[in-house]
Amino acid sequence: MSQDNNLLNIEDLVLHFSTTRGSVQAVDKVNFGLNVNQAVVVLGESGCGKSSLAKAILRLLPRNVVSYSGHVYLDGNDVMQLDDEEFRQNIRWASISMVPQAAMNALNPVIRVGDQVAEPAVIHLGISKAEAVSLVKKMFQHVGVPEDFITRYPFELSGGMRQRVAIAMALVTSPSLIILDEPTSALDVLTQASIFNVLKRLKSELGISFILITHDIATSSELADRVAVMYAGQIVEVSDAHKFFAEPLHPYSRMLMASVPRLRANVEPEFIVGQPPSLLNPPSGCRFADRCPKRFAKCSEEPPVANVDGVQVKCWLYTS
Repeated sequence: MSQDNNLLNIEDLVLHFSTTRGSVQAVDKVNFGLNVNQAVVVLGESGCGKSSLAKAILRLLPRNVVSYSGHVYLDGNDVMQLDDEEFRQNIRWASISMVPQAAMNALNPVIRVGDQVAEPAVIHLGISKAEAVSLVKKMFQHVGVPEDFITRYPFELSGGMRQRVAIAMALVTSPSLIILDEPTSALDVLTQASIFNVLKRLKSELGISFILITHDIATSSELADRVAVMYAGQIVEVSDAHKFFAEPLHPYSRMLMASVPRLRANVEPEFIVGQPPSLLNPPSGCRFADRCPKRFAKCSEEPPVANVDGVQVKCWLYTS
């Protein structure tokens, strides 16, 4: 990955939090990065730590954190070294913003959507309310929301329009990176396609980078430049999108791809037997071993990360 265009580098990021049953290893020594004007898709089943990864990057931490460490380099600067107030003022929503899973839950039902989108601009850009409203109108144009919707309440908008408003809110401070956490999970297929068209256009026109967190492989391929596969709190494969969708390397990645229905091939979708291990007490060796059809004796030990023609894969099959 070119260092000149490197926007974000995550190194050994850890987020563990306590419960009454023990410590949950939600994010466990995660490493990956992305360049300027690039989209990285983080794939994996539910319960693999994808949303916790987003919260760790944005420092939206639960109160019961027991371990939070590692390095998050943004434009070469380790933002993990900033105190909470510096991070809130200069990073969260100013440089990195987020579109959450459920737009309706992210919007206050008793405040007009225009006021809600304007608020981050007033706080982080230090502009007047009138200037912020003018900026909101521009953002609405970018995401395809009619200008007169600025005075409407969230319950007056369709699910797709609420999602576009949430994207406008993430855009309004002109961040260099937007994290999208399952942005289309509650929408119908046509609306999903429309939202992804908006995201592709924003990436092209504004040069924004995205981290898209999802378990929907089919729709994620529309936006992806790179793919990171997450399993049981760890990244097990990082690859360029064209390589990944043509030939994934990690057994888990292959099984994920095999589970996707094919329109132009007479192949039945497969399913992965079992479920991800509990993050309360994950296996000491390869965390996918119990479900892996290619497991062998070495899998009882934790595999290193191998480089296979530019693909980073955490599997003993690629380690001599």
